[in-house]
Amino acid sequence: MTTSPRTPAPAPTPPPTLLVLDAEPPPRLGRLTGRARIEHADAATLAERLPHADVLLVWDFASHAVREAWPGGGPRPRWVHTASAGVDHLMCPELAESDTVVTNARGVFDRPIAEYVAALVLAMAKDLPTTLRLQGERTWRHRESTRVAGTRACVVGSGPIGRAIASTLEALGITTALAGRTARPGVHGPEDLDRLLAGADWVVAAAPLTDDTRGMFDARRFALLRPSARFVNVGRGQLVVEDDLVEALAARRIAGAALDVLSHEPLSPDSALWEVPGLIVSPHMSGDTIGWRDELGAQFVELFESWAAGGPLANVVDKKRGYVPGH
Repeated sequence: MTTSPRTPAPAPTPPPTLLVLDAEPPPRLGRLTGRARIEHADAATLAERLPHADVLLVWDFASHAVREAWPGGGPRPRWVHTASAGVDHLMCPELAESDTVVTNARGVFDRPIAEYVAALVLAMAKDLPTTLRLQGERTWRHRESTRVAGTRACVVGSGPIGRAIASTLEALGITTALAGRTARPGVHGPEDLDRLLAGADWVVAAAPLTDDTRGMFDARRFALLRPSARFVNVGRGQLVVEDDLVEALAARRIAGAALDVLSHEPLSPDSALWEVPGLIVSPHMSGDTIGWRDELGAQFVELFESWAAGGPLANVVDKKRGYVPGH
């Protein structure tokens, strides 16, 4: 009896290659063992390894290595995920015009940043910096402070972070207006911004960095604010013309400010910003609560599992706009 030759079984499909732009501590990707070939790169090796990757995880979200390496030759990953809300550190024309999908960490930082903004508002209203300074000097000096309930705030940036900030400030009794790129129910458009700034006691910058928002808080905008107003930036450092803010504080055109993001980070020890009266400087930490890196890693693993199964990706960035469009 003649037997028919067996059809050979198809070769198994190799797992996709996941390239991680490293930072310490590394992400926990144990759930992807055997489901992805995980490789690692730093700024020096990224360009040579990009052509071999299916997915790029930008774990080092403070690095500009992607923006510098992407324009090189060879294939590029089909998907790039950054473990941050902002994408300006990696976006370049070649990436923006490519078919590569970009996603971000939308959703992880909303509540922590909102809490941090509330803490800054209360610290400035209650003059806690002076209290701590006087305590260090062992000086007992009674003072009066500001009641936040009944004041008005303008939050610039109507994404999830801006909305979380607005709801948290509202819980403190602060009447809050949201301003965004376009007007829609509950959000004011750019045409209302100057009017809102002029009537605000608190101005919070939480917008993404785009061509339209770069340097939007300049001398003209600070001149619109009340002398009693205070300004907070938790968006991107380049939203603010820092010299103009320093001048507004020095001339007492505004009552105070807090910067959690700076144009150049880390801030050098010899920067004049450390000693500006009325300015609170913190090291880009408003969204970084205990366990935040684990949340970022878990979010990416969930996205990867959906992508590998052929499912949809959440948090897809509009690469022309520079952020995830709202609904």
